[in-house]
Parts: sequence; C-alpha cells; structure tokens
Amino acid sequence: MTNSEKLFEKAVTLMPGGVNSPVRAFRAVGGSPRFIDRAEGAYIWDADGNRYIDYIGSWGPMILGHNHPAIREAVIQAADKGLSFGAATGIEVEVADLICQMVPSVEMVRMVNSGTEAVMSAVRVARGYTGRDKIIKFEGCYHGHSDSMLVKAGSGALTSGVPDSLGVPAGCAADTLTARYNDCASVETLFEQYPGQIAAVILEPVAGNMGVVLPEKGFLESLRELCTREKALLIFDEVITGFRLSSSGAQGYFGVTPDLTTFGKIIGGGRPAGCHGGRRVGEEMVAPLGGVYQAGTLSGNPVAMAAGKTELTILREHPEIYAHINAMGDYYREKVGGLLEKYGKPWYVTGAGSLSCIFFTNGPVKNYEDARTADTAEFGRYFNYMLNHGINMAPSQFESIFISNAHTKELIDETADILESYLKQA
Repeated sequence: MTNSEKLFEKAVTLMPGGVNSPVRAFRAVGGSPRFIDRAEGAYIWDADGNRYIDYIGSWGPMILGHNHPAIREAVIQAADKGLSFGAATGIEVEVADLICQMVPSVEMVRMVNSGTEAVMSAVRVARGYTGRDKIIKFEGCYHGHSDSMLVKAGSGALTSGVPDSLGVPAGCAADTLTARYNDCASVETLFEQYPGQIAAVILEPVAGNMGVVLPEKGFLESLRELCTREKALLIFDEVITGFRLSSSGAQGYFGVTPDLTTFGKIIGGGRPAGCHGGRRVGEEMVAPLGGVYQAGTLSGNPVAMAAGKTELTILREHPEIYAHINAMGDYYREKVGGLLEKYGKPWYVTGAGSLSCIFFTNGPVKNYEDARTADTAEFGRYFNYMLNHGINMAPSQFESIFISNAHTKELIDETADILESYLKQA
C-alpha cells in the first residue's frame, strides 16, 4: 500500500469522503487521491515521492508557479511579525490600492476570506443597492457554496430557484433565477417575467466550472446593455479569471465593464483570500458606512495580504508574464488539437489565455447542456492514464487546466507525448 493510500484510508474515517473539498476525492474518475507533499515551479511531488507536471496550480492562484521565491519570502517576513491581529493593517490597504489601480471598474473593495464569501457578499450589496431581491445566474456557472448560489436549472433553463443541495431551504434559493449561458435572450425573458424585481445578473465571464466555456461574441456586451437598461447590476465572478486573463482580469481581456466584481485565488498568492469591489457608490453600502452588513474576523489577514501583494505586484510590473502564459495556452491547445485530429478523436479542446479544457464530446461547447454531453467515463480513463504517467490535472471533466509562468514548451511537449501514447492505445 502506498503512503497516499494509507493516508486516504485514515482520512475517510476522519473527514467526509476523506477530503475537505469534494472534487479531491476522485469520485468522478475512480481510484484514490494522491496526497501532495511539496511543490516547486511546474511540479508537485506526492507522499510517495512521485513527481508530476502540475496543471492545477492550486486551482489557479499559482500563476507564477509553485513556491515562488518572492512570495515565499514575503510570507516568511509577514509571519515573523505575527500571524493575525484582528485589526486594521497597512498591508491590506496596499493590496486594496493595487486592485483598484489594476482594475479600472473597481474604486473600493472589501476583503474577505474566499471566493464563496466574496460572491455571497457581492450579491447582498447588489440587493441592498437596488432594493430588489431576485438574482439571475447561469446554468453551469459556479459561484461558491452559499445557499442562494446552489441552484441549477431544469432542462428548460428558464426556471426559478430549486436548491441543488440538501440542507438549503427552498426559500433561500427561491429568488435565484437561472438562464442559459451564451443566450442573452433567455436573460431578457427573465427580466420580462419579473419586471423591476431583478437586482443583478452574475456570471463567470469565462465559465470555468462546466469545463472552460467561452463567451460568444457579443454575449457579455449584450448583458452589459441589458443590465444598464433594466437598472440591474452586472456582477463578474472573476475568482478564476481575475488577474489571470490579463492584469485587469476578464473585463480587461474582453473590454466589458461590470458594476461589481468578485476576486479570489490570485489575490491571496496561494493563501486564503478574496474580495468584492466596484464603484464607490455601491461599495459604500457596506457596513460600517451603509446598511449592508458584512464582517470577517480574519479578513485582510496580513500573511495572505503579503502573498497577494507580492503576486499582484509581479504581475503588474511584468506584462511579459501574460505574453508567456497565454502563448503557452495557445501552444497547448495547438498540440492537443493536432493530436485529436491525427487520431480522429471527436473531442473538443478550447480555452482562453492560460485556461484550457478538453471536452470528451463531439463539437463545440457553448453552454451547460452541451457540456453535459461529455463522456465522463472516457475522461476518467484518460485522467488516470495521464496521472499514472506523471501528469496532474483536475480529476473532473468540468474543470480547467491552469498553465503557469513556470510551464514551458518542453513540458507541454512532454505532456503531449503522453497524451499521444494514450490515444494510440485508447
């Protein structure tokens, strides 16, 4: 029995499924998870000493590569001063200032501890600001596990909220409406059905939790126009795309300005952190200035802020990083696409910048209904083959591949060679 297997055997007696986040349990792909011991650059090592080229990057924040020396040193120096104070610190002001400088739509921020918390709070701000209760989200977009966001649509997509988890009262999700991604007409229909009642439309500008699904041309722009017309707020959930697609996130990448934005992952440099931000008039609704209550004992944690400040500063001062990771994303998609064509596989590779995904389905994926046609059993076979040959990717068809600044053409070539060996025997 390997060390990972021994750890998992013990873990399942102590934690639900043996993990602290569901996808880590490998339920979608079979087998048991590797327990990770350390990481450096583009590599991770498990508890048995096996090395993998890593395409998860802690689900996004390791955009510079694992264990970046400048971030590590910043964390050490911050920890030397103390781990948490429960009081205002200078470093959180510096990070807030950096975010406001890097993202033009953001004039004021509130720090929180996770993407889930950022979304929960942003939705509350939108409701407080507009005086309306209903929220539109899109089927297949994930916005954390707060009650009102745990909603999926039925087959018709234009349904009001039905909880997608046990333990969520129907009333908590009743004001969450669901539309179809890349279908602005479905959003307009909801505005017509609930005139004057919709506070905000929230979406991932690039969907990253039904696989990577890109917005079609004009989709984001149409949502912006519709929200302006209906006096509803447009919220971009940039927990994944924020500071990854560009130094100003997806909104800079696509040139569409939201009213509110949620961030996570990269702003903590690998430490737990998140925030929501937007126009001053909206954020001033938040306590203690306004009547929208939000609080957090560890919000703006100095160690997390030190990591985030360092990562954001490096990204801001070195635009060549984006040129590199986006080029590596293009190269990855080119290599994979070429192999799929060579071996006659109908699978579909897509992505934007350093985000990519292989869909085990025939044809383009434009929304959740398309994504659900994917052959998840085939994905499981592919995943386990790649993992057993030293390639670590997300153990789910419906997640992204994250490329970091530590990835090179040589590593992508190595990955493509292993994929080709899989295709030869598949």
